[in-house]
Amino acid sequence: MERKLVLASHGTLASGIKSSLELICGNKLPLETLDCYVTEGFDLEKAVMEIMERHRNYELVVVTDLLGGSVNNEFLAYIQRENFYLVAGMNLPFLIELTMHFQITESLSEMIETSLVTAKQTIQFCNQLISKEVAEEEF
Repeated sequence: MERKLVLASHGTLASGIKSSLELICGNKLPLETLDCYVTEGFDLEKAVMEIMERHRNYELVVVTDLLGGSVNNEFLAYIQRENFYLVAGMNLPFLIELTMHFQITESLSEMIETSLVTAKQTIQFCNQLISKEVAEEEF
């Protein structure tokens, strides 16, 4: 079964992250974006329904920007669908890790969990990190 990745966000965050992701990982990824509320009269329910229908025969991973936000909540309506995976908290380190292994024939659930663990380790408070290193060097 083919796999597809959809990035969905309020505003143009999804397109911006896609641009960075393709710069780093190449543009051969099975990836599309949904930039929400950037045009007048945008219909979130309709846009999500079209994505879900178009990818009915795919293993589909949707990554949204904000847990509890309207974009994430609209996709949550499909959470029981087979071969559908929803992740909230879009960030570049997670997506790099995920897409590096996206076409490998392993479990998407396991791949997502591993990518989340790795991505969480990349979030660092640099001031504190450098202060720690300086303090250790002084001893």
